[in-house]
Amino acid sequence: MVAARRRGVNTAVIVAAGKSERMGPDVDKAFLSLGGRPVLAHSLLAFEQCPCVDQVVLVVRRDRVNAARGMAQVYGCSKVRAVVPGGALRQLSVMNGLSALEDETKIVIVHDGARPCVTPMLIEATVDSARKHASGVAAVKVTDTVKAVERGMVVHHTVDRSKLWTVQTPQTFRRDLLCRAYDFVVKKRQTVTDEAAAVELLGEPVHLVMSSWGNIKITSREDLALAALLLHL
Repeated sequence: MVAARRRGVNTAVIVAAGKSERMGPDVDKAFLSLGGRPVLAHSLLAFEQCPCVDQVVLVVRRDRVNAARGMAQVYGCSKVRAVVPGGALRQLSVMNGLSALEDETKIVIVHDGARPCVTPMLIEATVDSARKHASGVAAVKVTDTVKAVERGMVVHHTVDRSKLWTVQTPQTFRRDLLCRAYDFVVKKRQTVTDEAAAVELLGEPVHLVMSSWGNIKITSREDLALAALLLHL
């Protein structure tokens, strides 16, 4: 760990404290079974296997903190240094994770625990971008034709998709930049849905990293079946 402290530590903040509203009020999708393992365990193992990740801070529902600690032990996720409760909003959960970082952390990788198909290669690509440009956000180009609808179900116009991307996680930033961004969000009483939006509010550039559509987020039962296929389970 001495060498890691010299160059700075890369810490992942894995967020899995959402309400899973689309699956029902009593469902925690992070703990649903996917190929015999919880959804969250697949994400944790990807970060465990990524050489450039030194530590992991896991953010879960308050009533799942002990269960999450047990999961990390069962699956040998030795990089998990802290498990902390999340907040009512995603941005509050991320900020709780940031507050648990060790002083040596220089780069922060924020990932949704409900994206179990993330790969060590994609994680590393976002870290490389953050080292060079201060940011690296997984994203894919929009390939479908996009229609803008202003009222009802009537198309208002077709949007030029050549400039459109959809962003995913990991979203990786230099720690000082991400912390400044969230401080600004709090100061301005803003609500953001991802880290890129927080950094954009500062007027700082956000660099994208090419991902794939296979890096899906589990939001419905159907997504579990698709993830199982993608993971060859």
